[in-house]
Amino acid sequence: MNIHEYQGKEILKSFGVRVQEGIVAETPEQAVEAAKRMKEEFNSDWVVVKAQIHAGGRGKGGGVKLAKNHDEVLQRATDIIGMQLVTPQTGPEGKKVNKVLVAQDVYYPGDSETKEFYMSVLLDRATGRNIIMYSTEGGMDIEEVAEKTPHLIFKEEIDPKVGLQGFQARKIAFNLGLSGAAHKDMVKFVAALYKAYDSIDASMFEINPVLKTSDDKILAVDAKVNLDENALYRHADIAALRDITEEDPTEVEAGESNLNYVKLDGNVGCMVNGAGLAMATMDIIKLAGGEPANFLDVGGTANAETVKAGFNIILKDPNVKAILINIFGGIVRCDRVAQGVIDAYNEIGNIPVPIIVRLQGTNAKEAKELIDQSGLQVYSAILLKEAAELVTKVLEEGK
Repeated sequence: MNIHEYQGKEILKSFGVRVQEGIVAETPEQAVEAAKRMKEEFNSDWVVVKAQIHAGGRGKGGGVKLAKNHDEVLQRATDIIGMQLVTPQTGPEGKKVNKVLVAQDVYYPGDSETKEFYMSVLLDRATGRNIIMYSTEGGMDIEEVAEKTPHLIFKEEIDPKVGLQGFQARKIAFNLGLSGAAHKDMVKFVAALYKAYDSIDASMFEINPVLKTSDDKILAVDAKVNLDENALYRHADIAALRDITEEDPTEVEAGESNLNYVKLDGNVGCMVNGAGLAMATMDIIKLAGGEPANFLDVGGTANAETVKAGFNIILKDPNVKAILINIFGGIVRCDRVAQGVIDAYNEIGNIPVPIIVRLQGTNAKEAKELIDQSGLQVYSAILLKEAAELVTKVLEEGK
């Protein structure tokens, strides 16, 4: 589960991480009021107006703007709120901005130069251990840094038996070229950041940039936080931060029906029980000359209700030209699934695309008979090869 920058910063603050302060606004007028409050607290008219969407690269898309007075705040907020913000991570359709963060200006002049760093905490799946990845090249695309100057990216592996050690935090600060007060503050920053990551069962914390201010303070200017959905039952307060307006509406609907759904760009809808079988089914569709339109796992207890919900979700995609239902009857009996398909078909009414049903396992033959005798426009198969051939056939007929 992703959360907004301002929410991530609140979590960081609760663990003692210094952050760029800010106030959320949903209208330009609220943004101006927020700027006035920031003036009272930090004695500066300068603020940064930052679009709040679940995507990085907002600055490149025009979603982060400096404002030097309240008139500029009003104009910047008016421009950003309601805009369709396109970034490298949103795709060409972009995302609508519903709110902004009016944040303090932390690039103020002082005794030393400001410096930007990159830092993230995540799981290294190759070793099964958490790592802190960091670089002196903050404020830019870390992928570009990894490609062009990989020697500027450092990794610190954390032993789960003992956690982050003091010498590791000091090593990070040293590798970033810090000394004196800034070095000490970075050590505290790293320790607090890792504690936050570990305590809330996050799958990633990414701070880009981490800033050394002109008075040698270390703080998080941004906060990209991804949470492990499997652990949200332990963190009801964090689960409540979910913003479904930032998610695909169809995927939200699928989740409410306990279906695992991911939309893709193809023309053949898939309804399968089991993630591994779903992946194999998508491969078969491609080999048959089609492109999968979705990943849809109905789980091990497929029945009329889940099949109906799956149909409704798949049919929301106008690109779907055929639907392939591929069920292995291990826990669930194939004849019950077949009856569920028939009941769902009759309840929905006319389904405008051909349906191929492949059922294998317990009572597969009985299931095929039910489908064949139903009188519905449904093709049945037992072998996966047969199902693939039927997919090819209906796609050719539809051209």
